[in-house]
Amino acid sequence: MTDFTAVILAAGEGTRMKSDTPKVLHKVCGMTMLGHVINAARKAGASKVTVVVGRGADEIKRAFEGQNIEFAIQTEQKGTGHALMQAKEAVRGSSLLMVLYGDMPLVTAESIAAMVKFYRERKPAATVMTARVQDPTGYGRIIRDGDRVTAIREEKDASPEEKAITEINSGFYCFDGALVFEALSKVKNDNRQGEYYLTDVVEIFNNEGRDVLAFEIGDPLELSGINDRRQLAYAQGIMQRRIIEHWMREGVTFINPDTCIVDVNVKIGRDTVIYPGVFLEGSTQIGEGCTVIGSSRIKDSEIGNYVEIVMSQIQESIIGDGVKIGPFANLRPGCHISEGAKIGDFVELKNAKVDTGSKVPHLSYVGDAVIGKKVNIGAGTIFVNFDGYKKHQTVVEDGAFIGCNSNLIAPVTIKSGSYVAAGSTITYEVPADSLAIARARQENKIGWAEKRKKKIEGGNQKNG
Repeated sequence: MTDFTAVILAAGEGTRMKSDTPKVLHKVCGMTMLGHVINAARKAGASKVTVVVGRGADEIKRAFEGQNIEFAIQTEQKGTGHALMQAKEAVRGSSLLMVLYGDMPLVTAESIAAMVKFYRERKPAATVMTARVQDPTGYGRIIRDGDRVTAIREEKDASPEEKAITEINSGFYCFDGALVFEALSKVKNDNRQGEYYLTDVVEIFNNEGRDVLAFEIGDPLELSGINDRRQLAYAQGIMQRRIIEHWMREGVTFINPDTCIVDVNVKIGRDTVIYPGVFLEGSTQIGEGCTVIGSSRIKDSEIGNYVEIVMSQIQESIIGDGVKIGPFANLRPGCHISEGAKIGDFVELKNAKVDTGSKVPHLSYVGDAVIGKKVNIGAGTIFVNFDGYKKHQTVVEDGAFIGCNSNLIAPVTIKSGSYVAAGSTITYEVPADSLAIARARQENKIGWAEKRKKKIEGGNQKNG
Protein backbone atom coordinates (compact mmCIF):
# COMPACT_ATOMS: atom_id res chain seq x y z
CA MET A 1 0.00 0.00 0.00
CA THR A 2 1.51 3.35 -1.01
CA ASP A 3 -1.41 5.70 -0.29
CA PHE A 4 -0.08 8.97 1.20
CA THR A 5 -0.39 12.77 1.10
CA ALA A 6 2.21 14.65 -0.94
CA VAL A 7 3.18 18.14 0.16
CA ILE A 8 5.18 19.93 -2.52
CA LEU A 9 7.10 23.03 -1.49
CA ALA A 10 7.04 25.50 -4.39
CA ALA A 11 7.16 28.94 -2.80
CA GLY A 12 10.77 29.87 -3.59
CA GLU A 13 11.49 33.24 -5.15
CA GLY A 14 13.53 31.77 -8.01
CA THR A 15 15.53 34.99 -8.44
CA ARG A 16 18.42 33.23 -10.19
CA MET A 17 16.13 32.24 -13.07
CA LYS A 18 15.86 35.96 -13.91
CA SER A 19 12.35 35.44 -15.21
CA ASP A 20 8.84 36.87 -14.87
CA THR A 21 7.58 33.28 -14.88
CA PRO A 22 7.49 31.51 -11.48
CA LYS A 23 10.41 29.10 -11.31
CA VAL A 24 8.33 25.94 -10.95
CA LEU A 25 6.41 26.79 -14.15
CA HIS A 26 9.51 26.62 -16.33
CA LYS A 27 9.31 23.53 -18.51
CA VAL A 28 11.47 20.43 -18.80
CA CYS A 29 10.67 18.29 -21.84
CA GLY A 30 7.36 20.02 -22.39
CA MET A 31 6.04 19.89 -18.81
CA THR A 32 6.48 22.31 -15.93
CA MET A 33 8.91 21.34 -13.18
CA LEU A 34 6.03 21.29 -10.72
CA GLY A 35 3.97 19.17 -13.10
CA HIS A 36 6.69 16.52 -13.19
CA VAL A 37 6.81 16.32 -9.38
CA ILE A 38 3.01 16.15 -9.09
CA ASN A 39 2.86 13.38 -11.69
CA ALA A 40 5.61 11.40 -9.97
CA ALA A 41 3.81 11.67 -6.63
CA ARG A 42 0.50 10.54 -8.10
CA LYS A 43 2.06 7.63 -9.99
CA ALA A 44 3.69 6.58 -6.71
CA GLY A 45 0.27 6.43 -5.04
CA ALA A 46 -0.40 9.89 -3.56
CA SER A 47 -4.11 10.19 -2.83
CA LYS A 48 -3.85 13.90 -2.07
CA VAL A 49 -1.52 16.64 -3.32
CA THR A 50 -0.99 19.95 -1.52
CA VAL A 51 1.31 22.57 -3.03
CA VAL A 52 2.78 25.38 -0.95
CA VAL A 53 3.15 28.49 -3.14
CA GLY A 54 4.40 32.03 -2.68
CA ARG A 55 5.52 34.29 -5.50
CA GLY A 56 3.33 33.86 -8.56
CA ALA A 57 0.72 31.92 -6.59
CA ASP A 58 -2.18 32.97 -8.83
CA GLU A 59 -0.29 32.02 -11.99
CA ILE A 60 0.63 28.63 -10.55
CA LYS A 61 -2.96 27.96 -9.51
CA ARG A 62 -4.19 28.80 -13.02
CA ALA A 63 -1.65 26.43 -14.55
CA PHE A 64 -3.11 23.52 -12.55
CA GLU A 65 -6.75 24.52 -12.55
CA GLY A 66 -9.10 21.55 -12.45
CA GLN A 67 -6.42 19.05 -11.39
CA ASN A 68 -7.64 18.35 -7.85
CA ILE A 69 -4.71 20.07 -6.14
CA GLU A 70 -5.00 21.98 -2.90
CA PHE A 71 -2.82 25.07 -2.42
CA ALA A 72 -1.39 26.66 0.71
CA ILE A 73 0.17 30.13 0.71
CA GLN A 74 3.55 31.07 2.20
CA THR A 75 3.44 34.86 2.17
CA GLU A 76 6.89 35.28 3.75
CA GLN A 77 9.98 33.26 2.89
CA LYS A 78 11.09 32.03 6.31
CA GLY A 79 12.54 28.66 5.37
CA THR A 80 11.46 25.13 4.60
CA GLY A 81 10.08 24.41 8.07
CA HIS A 82 7.91 27.52 7.88
CA ALA A 83 6.77 26.48 4.40
CA LEU A 84 5.55 23.07 5.60
CA MET A 85 3.72 24.72 8.52
CA GLN A 86 1.59 26.61 6.00
CA ALA A 87 0.16 23.27 4.84
CA LYS A 88 -0.92 22.17 8.31
CA GLU A 89 -4.63 22.81 7.85
CA ALA A 90 -4.67 21.46 4.30
CA VAL A 91 -3.22 18.09 5.34
CA ARG A 92 -4.99 17.72 8.68
CA GLY A 93 -5.87 14.07 9.29
CA SER A 94 -3.18 12.68 6.96
CA SER A 95 -1.21 9.94 8.67
CA LEU A 96 1.71 9.91 6.21
CA LEU A 97 3.19 13.00 4.59
CA MET A 98 5.70 12.87 1.75
CA VAL A 99 7.48 16.23 1.44
CA LEU A 100 8.80 17.03 -2.04
CA TYR A 101 10.15 20.10 -3.84
CA GLY A 102 8.60 21.65 -6.92
CA ASP A 103 11.95 22.52 -8.51
CA MET A 104 13.29 18.94 -8.51
CA PRO A 105 11.57 17.40 -11.55
CA LEU A 106 13.93 14.44 -12.04
CA VAL A 107 12.68 12.45 -9.06
CA THR A 108 10.91 9.31 -10.22
CA ALA A 109 7.68 7.72 -9.10
CA GLU A 110 9.62 4.51 -8.45
CA SER A 111 11.90 6.19 -5.91
CA ILE A 112 9.00 7.90 -4.14
CA ALA A 113 6.98 4.67 -3.95
CA ALA A 114 10.00 2.71 -2.69
CA MET A 115 10.64 5.28 0.04
CA VAL A 116 7.01 5.23 1.18
CA LYS A 117 7.13 1.41 1.28
CA PHE A 118 10.35 1.56 3.32
CA TYR A 119 8.73 3.99 5.76
CA ARG A 120 5.65 1.81 6.21
CA GLU A 121 7.76 -1.26 6.86
CA ARG A 122 10.17 0.35 9.35
CA LYS A 123 7.70 2.81 10.95
CA PRO A 124 10.16 5.55 12.03
CA ALA A 125 9.09 9.08 12.92
CA ALA A 126 10.74 10.26 9.70
CA THR A 127 12.59 8.95 6.67
CA VAL A 128 15.05 11.05 4.65
CA MET A 129 15.85 10.33 0.99
CA THR A 130 19.63 10.50 0.48
CA ALA A 131 22.28 9.80 -2.12
CA ARG A 132 26.05 9.73 -2.30
CA VAL A 133 27.83 12.13 -4.68
CA GLN A 134 31.41 12.91 -5.57
CA ASP A 135 30.98 16.64 -4.97
CA PRO A 136 28.49 17.44 -2.19
CA THR A 137 29.04 21.22 -2.37
CA GLY A 138 25.83 23.12 -1.73
CA TYR A 139 23.90 20.21 -0.21
CA GLY A 140 22.96 19.45 3.36
CA ARG A 141 25.08 16.62 4.78
CA ILE A 142 23.67 13.45 6.36
CA ILE A 143 25.14 12.76 9.80
CA ARG A 144 24.60 9.15 10.84
CA ASP A 145 24.92 6.92 13.85
CA GLY A 146 24.77 3.52 12.19
CA ASP A 147 21.47 3.30 10.33
CA ARG A 148 20.00 6.27 12.14
CA VAL A 149 20.20 9.87 10.90
CA THR A 150 21.17 12.02 13.87
CA ALA A 151 21.30 15.36 12.04
CA ILE A 152 21.22 17.09 8.68
CA ARG A 153 23.69 19.93 8.52
CA GLU A 154 23.20 22.73 5.99
CA GLU A 155 26.49 23.61 4.31
CA LYS A 156 26.44 27.16 5.65
CA ASP A 157 26.36 25.78 9.19
CA ALA A 158 28.59 22.72 8.68
CA SER A 159 32.05 22.21 10.19
CA PRO A 160 34.98 21.29 7.92
CA GLU A 161 34.62 17.65 8.98
CA GLU A 162 30.91 17.65 8.19
CA LYS A 163 31.52 19.28 4.80
CA ALA A 164 33.69 16.27 3.86
CA ILE A 165 30.65 13.95 4.11
CA THR A 166 29.50 12.80 0.66
CA GLU A 167 26.02 11.55 1.60
CA ILE A 168 23.59 14.37 0.90
CA ASN A 169 20.07 15.31 1.85
CA SER A 170 17.55 15.42 -1.00
CA GLY A 171 15.03 17.51 0.91
CA PHE A 172 12.49 14.71 0.42
CA TYR A 173 11.00 13.27 3.61
CA CYS A 174 8.35 10.89 4.85
CA PHE A 175 6.83 12.09 8.12
CA ASP A 176 4.25 10.93 10.59
CA GLY A 177 1.52 13.49 9.89
CA ALA A 178 0.88 14.31 13.55
CA LEU A 179 4.43 14.18 14.89
CA VAL A 180 5.98 16.46 12.29
CA PHE A 181 3.84 19.50 13.11
CA GLU A 182 4.40 18.97 16.81
CA ALA A 183 8.15 18.99 16.13
CA LEU A 184 7.93 22.02 13.81
CA SER A 185 6.45 24.05 16.66
CA LYS A 186 9.78 23.59 18.46
CA VAL A 187 12.04 24.62 15.56
CA LYS A 188 13.95 27.88 16.10
CA ASN A 189 15.57 30.24 13.61
CA ASP A 190 18.90 30.73 15.43
CA ASN A 191 21.03 30.11 12.35
CA ARG A 192 22.95 32.30 9.92
CA GLN A 193 19.95 32.70 7.63
CA GLY A 194 17.45 33.38 10.38
CA GLU A 195 15.18 30.72 8.88
CA TYR A 196 13.17 27.78 10.22
CA TYR A 197 14.83 24.71 8.77
CA LEU A 198 12.81 21.56 8.15
CA THR A 199 16.06 19.67 8.72
CA ASP A 200 15.98 20.66 12.41
CA VAL A 201 13.03 18.31 12.86
CA VAL A 202 15.52 15.46 12.54
CA GLU A 203 17.45 16.60 15.63
CA ILE A 204 14.23 17.20 17.54
CA PHE A 205 13.05 13.66 16.84
CA ASN A 206 16.44 12.30 17.88
CA ASN A 207 16.35 14.26 21.13
CA GLU A 208 12.92 12.76 21.81
CA GLY A 209 14.26 9.27 21.21
CA ARG A 210 12.36 8.77 17.95
CA ASP A 211 13.88 7.02 14.95
CA VAL A 212 14.91 8.93 11.81
CA LEU A 213 16.14 6.66 9.03
CA ALA A 214 17.87 7.29 5.71
CA PHE A 215 16.54 5.88 2.45
CA GLU A 216 19.47 5.94 0.04
CA ILE A 217 18.79 5.86 -3.70
CA GLY A 218 21.31 4.79 -6.29
CA ASP A 219 20.94 7.61 -8.84
CA PRO A 220 21.83 11.02 -7.36
CA LEU A 221 20.69 12.72 -10.58
CA GLU A 222 17.12 12.31 -9.32
CA LEU A 223 17.96 14.82 -6.63
CA SER A 224 19.08 17.56 -9.00
CA GLY A 225 17.43 20.88 -8.15
CA ILE A 226 16.97 23.74 -10.60
CA ASN A 227 17.87 27.28 -9.64
CA ASP A 228 19.04 28.86 -12.91
CA ARG A 229 18.94 28.37 -16.68
CA ARG A 230 22.10 26.26 -16.75
CA GLN A 231 20.58 23.76 -14.34
CA LEU A 232 17.34 23.86 -16.33
CA ALA A 233 19.23 22.82 -19.47
CA TYR A 234 21.07 20.13 -17.52
CA ALA A 235 17.81 18.65 -16.24
CA GLN A 236 16.35 18.81 -19.76
CA GLY A 237 19.27 16.74 -21.04
CA ILE A 238 18.87 14.07 -18.36
CA MET A 239 15.13 13.74 -18.81
CA GLN A 240 15.45 13.78 -22.59
CA ARG A 241 17.77 10.79 -22.46
CA ARG A 242 15.32 8.96 -20.21
CA ILE A 243 12.43 9.59 -22.61
CA ILE A 244 14.27 8.60 -25.78
CA GLU A 245 15.79 5.50 -24.19
CA HIS A 246 12.29 4.45 -23.12
CA TRP A 247 11.01 4.67 -26.69
CA MET A 248 14.03 2.84 -28.06
CA ARG A 249 13.27 0.00 -25.66
CA GLU A 250 9.71 0.05 -27.04
CA GLY A 251 10.94 -0.55 -30.60
CA VAL A 252 11.49 2.97 -31.98
CA THR A 253 14.68 3.75 -33.92
CA PHE A 254 16.47 7.05 -33.26
CA ILE A 255 19.32 7.37 -35.74
CA ASN A 256 21.04 10.04 -33.64
CA PRO A 257 19.13 10.46 -30.37
CA ASP A 258 21.36 13.27 -29.07
CA THR A 259 19.99 15.62 -31.75
CA CYS A 260 16.26 15.02 -31.12
CA ILE A 261 13.73 16.63 -28.77
CA VAL A 262 10.87 14.46 -27.50
CA ASP A 263 8.47 15.81 -24.88
CA VAL A 264 7.34 13.71 -21.95
CA ASN A 265 3.74 13.24 -23.16
CA VAL A 266 4.68 12.17 -26.71
CA LYS A 267 3.82 8.61 -27.77
CA ILE A 268 5.56 6.74 -30.63
CA GLY A 269 4.64 3.41 -32.25
CA ARG A 270 7.05 0.55 -32.87
CA ASP A 271 9.17 0.39 -36.03
CA THR A 272 8.99 4.15 -36.47
CA VAL A 273 12.31 5.71 -37.49
CA ILE A 274 13.25 9.17 -36.21
CA TYR A 275 16.03 10.91 -38.11
CA PRO A 276 18.40 13.51 -36.60
CA GLY A 277 17.04 16.93 -35.76
CA VAL A 278 13.40 16.00 -35.16
CA PHE A 279 11.24 17.85 -32.58
CA LEU A 280 8.23 15.97 -31.16
CA GLU A 281 6.35 18.23 -28.80
CA GLY A 282 3.28 18.45 -26.56
CA SER A 283 0.77 15.62 -26.80
CA THR A 284 1.90 14.33 -30.21
CA GLN A 285 1.13 10.70 -31.01
CA ILE A 286 2.91 8.91 -33.84
CA GLY A 287 1.78 5.52 -35.13
CA GLU A 288 3.73 2.46 -36.21
CA GLY A 289 6.16 2.22 -39.10
CA CYS A 290 6.46 5.96 -39.68
CA THR A 291 9.51 7.85 -40.92
CA VAL A 292 10.21 11.37 -39.66
CA ILE A 293 13.18 12.98 -41.37
CA GLY A 294 15.26 15.78 -39.88
CA SER A 295 14.36 19.37 -39.19
CA SER A 296 10.73 18.31 -38.73
CA ARG A 297 8.68 19.74 -35.88
CA ILE A 298 5.43 18.04 -34.84
CA LYS A 299 3.39 19.54 -31.99
CA ASP A 300 0.12 18.38 -30.41
CA SER A 301 -0.73 16.27 -33.46
CA GLU A 302 -1.94 12.74 -34.18
CA ILE A 303 0.02 10.88 -36.85
CA GLY A 304 -1.28 7.57 -38.25
CA ASN A 305 0.66 4.48 -39.28
CA TYR A 306 3.22 4.32 -42.11
CA VAL A 307 3.35 8.10 -42.56
CA GLU A 308 6.39 9.76 -44.12
CA ILE A 309 7.24 13.28 -42.98
CA VAL A 310 10.23 15.04 -44.50
CA MET A 311 11.59 18.32 -43.09
CA SER A 312 8.16 19.76 -42.31
CA GLN A 313 6.17 21.40 -39.51
CA ILE A 314 2.84 20.09 -38.24
CA GLN A 315 0.80 21.66 -35.43
CA GLU A 316 -2.50 20.58 -33.86
CA SER A 317 -3.45 18.40 -36.82
CA ILE A 318 -4.54 14.84 -37.58
CA ILE A 319 -2.72 12.81 -40.22
CA GLY A 320 -4.14 9.52 -41.53
CA ASP A 321 -2.35 6.30 -42.45
CA GLY A 322 0.03 6.26 -45.38
CA VAL A 323 0.17 10.04 -45.87
CA LYS A 324 3.32 11.63 -47.34
CA ILE A 325 4.24 15.14 -46.21
CA GLY A 326 7.06 17.42 -47.35
CA PRO A 327 9.73 18.38 -47.75
CA PHE A 328 9.20 21.88 -46.35
CA ALA A 329 5.45 21.64 -45.80
CA ASN A 330 3.77 23.70 -43.07
CA LEU A 331 0.55 22.33 -41.58
CA ARG A 332 -0.92 24.91 -39.25
CA PRO A 333 -3.59 24.10 -36.63
CA GLY A 334 -6.85 22.48 -37.63
CA CYS A 335 -5.71 20.29 -40.54
CA HIS A 336 -7.04 16.78 -41.11
CA ILE A 337 -5.27 14.81 -43.81
CA SER A 338 -6.90 11.48 -44.67
CA GLU A 339 -5.41 8.16 -45.66
CA GLY A 340 -3.09 8.07 -48.66
CA ALA A 341 -3.08 11.82 -49.30
CA LYS A 342 0.06 13.73 -50.28
CA ILE A 343 1.10 17.18 -49.09
CA GLY A 344 4.20 18.14 -51.03
CA ASP A 345 7.05 20.63 -50.91
CA PHE A 346 6.50 24.26 -49.96
CA VAL A 347 2.79 23.72 -49.27
CA GLU A 348 1.07 25.54 -46.43
CA LEU A 349 -2.25 24.35 -45.01
CA LYS A 350 -4.42 25.93 -42.32
CA ASN A 351 -7.74 24.58 -41.03
CA ALA A 352 -7.95 22.33 -44.08
CA LYS A 353 -9.50 18.90 -44.54
CA VAL A 354 -7.96 16.78 -47.30
CA ASP A 355 -9.77 13.53 -48.03
CA THR A 356 -8.45 10.13 -49.10
CA GLY A 357 -6.01 10.00 -51.99
CA SER A 358 -5.94 13.73 -52.73
CA LYS A 359 -2.75 15.59 -53.58
CA VAL A 360 -1.44 19.07 -52.97
CA PRO A 361 1.99 18.41 -54.49
CA HIS A 362 3.81 21.75 -54.30
CA LEU A 363 3.94 25.52 -53.87
CA SER A 364 0.34 26.07 -52.77
CA TYR A 365 -1.57 27.72 -49.94
CA VAL A 366 -4.71 25.92 -48.76
CA GLY A 367 -6.58 27.71 -45.98
CA ASP A 368 -10.08 27.10 -44.59
CA ALA A 369 -10.77 24.39 -47.15
CA VAL A 370 -12.61 21.11 -47.53
CA ILE A 371 -11.04 18.95 -50.25
CA GLY A 372 -12.76 15.74 -51.31
CA LYS A 373 -11.37 12.40 -52.45
CA LYS A 374 -8.80 12.05 -55.26
CA VAL A 375 -8.51 15.78 -55.90
CA ASN A 376 -5.39 17.22 -57.52
CA ILE A 377 -4.31 20.74 -56.61
CA GLY A 378 -1.85 22.13 -59.17
CA ALA A 379 1.36 23.96 -58.27
CA GLY A 380 1.01 27.57 -57.22
CA THR A 381 -2.70 27.34 -56.34
CA ILE A 382 -3.92 29.81 -53.72
CA PHE A 383 -7.07 29.38 -51.66
CA VAL A 384 -7.94 33.05 -51.11
CA ASN A 385 -9.75 32.75 -47.78
CA PHE A 386 -9.50 36.23 -46.20
CA ASP A 387 -11.41 39.30 -47.35
CA GLY A 388 -9.73 41.64 -44.90
CA TYR A 389 -12.39 41.12 -42.23
CA LYS A 390 -13.43 37.45 -42.13
CA LYS A 391 -12.19 34.03 -43.20
CA HIS A 392 -14.27 32.09 -45.76
CA GLN A 393 -14.34 28.44 -46.79
CA THR A 394 -13.55 26.84 -50.15
CA VAL A 395 -14.98 23.40 -51.02
CA VAL A 396 -13.38 21.23 -53.70
CA GLU A 397 -15.44 18.09 -54.24
CA ASP A 398 -14.34 14.56 -55.18
CA GLY A 399 -12.29 14.07 -58.32
CA ALA A 400 -11.86 17.75 -59.17
CA PHE A 401 -8.65 18.96 -60.84
CA ILE A 402 -7.28 22.42 -60.15
CA GLY A 403 -4.76 23.66 -62.72
CA CYS A 404 -1.55 25.33 -61.62
CA ASN A 405 -1.38 29.01 -60.65
CA SER A 406 -5.11 29.20 -59.95
CA ASN A 407 -6.78 31.44 -57.37
CA LEU A 408 -9.94 30.16 -55.66
CA ILE A 409 -11.69 33.17 -54.12
CA ALA A 410 -13.69 32.03 -51.07
CA PRO A 411 -16.47 31.38 -50.41
CA VAL A 412 -16.64 29.16 -53.46
CA THR A 413 -17.34 25.53 -54.38
CA ILE A 414 -15.71 23.45 -57.10
CA LYS A 415 -18.15 20.62 -57.78
CA SER A 416 -17.16 16.98 -58.28
CA GLY A 417 -15.30 15.93 -61.41
CA SER A 418 -14.78 19.48 -62.64
CA TYR A 419 -11.61 21.10 -63.96
CA VAL A 420 -10.18 24.56 -63.39
CA ALA A 421 -7.90 25.71 -66.17
CA ALA A 422 -4.38 26.75 -65.23
CA GLY A 423 -4.01 30.41 -64.35
CA SER A 424 -7.72 30.94 -63.59
CA THR A 425 -9.17 33.12 -60.84
CA ILE A 426 -12.41 31.47 -59.72
CA THR A 427 -15.03 33.58 -57.99
CA TYR A 428 -18.23 31.61 -58.70
CA GLU A 429 -19.30 28.00 -58.23
CA VAL A 430 -18.02 25.56 -60.83
CA PRO A 431 -20.71 22.97 -61.76
CA ALA A 432 -19.97 19.25 -61.71
CA ASP A 433 -17.97 17.81 -64.64
CA SER A 434 -17.30 21.30 -66.06
CA LEU A 435 -14.21 23.17 -67.23
CA ALA A 436 -13.84 26.62 -65.67
CA ILE A 437 -11.64 29.15 -67.50
CA ALA A 438 -11.26 32.51 -65.83
CA ARG A 439 -8.38 34.35 -67.46
CA ALA A 440 -7.76 36.85 -70.30
CA ARG A 441 -7.72 35.41 -73.81
CA GLN A 442 -4.20 34.95 -75.19
CA GLU A 443 -3.21 37.30 -78.02
CA ASN A 444 -0.04 36.75 -80.12
CA LYS A 445 1.49 39.80 -81.83
CA ILE A 446 3.50 38.38 -84.72
CA GLY A 447 6.89 40.03 -85.28
CA TRP A 448 6.64 42.23 -82.17
CA ALA A 449 9.92 41.02 -80.66
CA GLU A 450 11.88 41.61 -83.90
CA LYS A 451 10.51 45.13 -84.25
CA ARG A 452 11.43 45.90 -80.62
CA LYS A 453 14.96 44.61 -81.15
CA LYS A 454 15.52 46.82 -84.23
CA LYS A 455 14.14 49.85 -82.41
CA ILE A 456 16.55 49.38 -79.52
CA GLU A 457 19.56 48.78 -81.79
CA GLY A 458 18.71 51.89 -83.84
CA GLY A 459 18.56 54.01 -80.72
CA ASN A 460 21.92 52.72 -79.55
CA GLN A 461 23.59 53.69 -82.90
CA LYS A 462 22.26 57.26 -82.65
CA ASN A 463 23.51 57.60 -79.10
CA GLY A 464 26.93 56.23 -80.14
